[in-house]
Amino acid sequence: MTAQPILIGGEWKAGRGPVVVSHYPHDQSVSGEVTGASPADVDDAVAAGKRALADPKWRDLLPHQRALHLYRIADLITARAEDLAQLQRRDNGKPISETRALVASAAGTFRYFGAVCETAEAELTPSRGPYLTMSTWDPCGVVAAITPWNSPIASDAQKLAPALAAGNAVLLKPAGPTPLVALELGRICLEAGLPKGVVSVLPGAGRSVGNAIVEHPDVKMVSFTGGTSTGKAIAHVAADKMMPVILELGGKSPTIVCEDAEIDHAVNGVIFGIFSSAGQSCIAGSRLFVAAKIYDAFLEKLVAKTKALRIGDPASETTQMGPQITPEHRASIEAYIDAGRKEGGAVLCGGERPAGAVYAKGNYLLPTVIAGLGNRARVAQEEIFGPVLVAIPFRDEEDLVAQANDSVYGLASGIWTRDYRRAWRLGRRLEAGTVWVNTYKLFSIATPFAGRKDSGIGVEKGRLGIRNYMRQKSVYWGLNEAPMPWAD
Repeated sequence: MTAQPILIGGEWKAGRGPVVVSHYPHDQSVSGEVTGASPADVDDAVAAGKRALADPKWRDLLPHQRALHLYRIADLITARAEDLAQLQRRDNGKPISETRALVASAAGTFRYFGAVCETAEAELTPSRGPYLTMSTWDPCGVVAAITPWNSPIASDAQKLAPALAAGNAVLLKPAGPTPLVALELGRICLEAGLPKGVVSVLPGAGRSVGNAIVEHPDVKMVSFTGGTSTGKAIAHVAADKMMPVILELGGKSPTIVCEDAEIDHAVNGVIFGIFSSAGQSCIAGSRLFVAAKIYDAFLEKLVAKTKALRIGDPASETTQMGPQITPEHRASIEAYIDAGRKEGGAVLCGGERPAGAVYAKGNYLLPTVIAGLGNRARVAQEEIFGPVLVAIPFRDEEDLVAQANDSVYGLASGIWTRDYRRAWRLGRRLEAGTVWVNTYKLFSIATPFAGRKDSGIGVEKGRLGIRNYMRQKSVYWGLNEAPMPWAD
């Protein structure tokens, strides 16, 4: 298999780094090979991006004209939706039903920020003297979008669309295991008419390509989604460069089931919140807090339904849960499950690989529920990023809030109750950027998304998401009839 070229400064070229191989997590077959980028390729992409920013073909486009590019990208994504969904299924092993939804989300994201682009307004500020004052917005310059492997095309769009809408040039760095969809998105950007150099797609290892991008003196802003340790390293570089960043990092999100919850709704919601995407989600509801009065009965229903989940080939229309991304990642999850056992936890279901020929070559792991541990257990504190749910009873609201907030993370949370007053009260007290009430893991591109504590800094999505990729400028217009008196 010949390794594919990559998009460097608007041209398809062979990268000068190690070849990147995408394996299908279902059976480890090779989905594709691409030439990886090198630090020298990063230099070339940045230089091309700077040229594009200086070119009137991009620099001088009016907002509604830039928006047309985003609308065309959205239309091309929609036209190729099935091919893109199948490609992402091969790239990271998500069930085809999930990848179709992610592709649709990506198209919607480009349309949304196209609309934001052509309707965003500058501000005329109140005058406090003989002058007129206004606030305008400029693009940051060459910006980096570094995305994770668990939801590639949706994550790519979530960064690329507002960055382009703001008028930047973008270096898109996909995660190592999943380069294929990002390159197709780069191809779509070119076909939509974006000028040469506005978008580059640079697959490769984070320690080489990622570091070269973040540390490059001409990269003026970084948006990163991924692990907390990597995010903190980027933050240190950004501090030295005086560069703005958006960091959407890890999570250990609490899901709360009160004694008055609608049980069937809560069971389904908890299962979806942790086991969809095979648990490989930053906002997965991995800590389950259940009111002590209903704890045993709730777990009985939860475990029975978890055991009935359909696990298998992501190509199947009926599959609910696919494999883990790599054998190494599965081994890491298994080590956590073993740690939970050693700490005294009881594995109520799962905790092992499924049996059968269909699973033999893939990175499969059964959905796992662990009980009998407190919130300070390692499996309740560290992000596992897999299909492992830790169930913990709570006595009262004070006990619940103390346990739920006892985490270095603060990304998301869920509350299941019929009492809207309780939901509001708990939601305000939880240290999390997103609170779902009687639902879980729903997203809208129009609604801001952010983490607290070690879950990150900065806000993505929403109408003001475009401003994260821009710099504010104030303009004063003198209206005084006479010369300034100071110089006389």
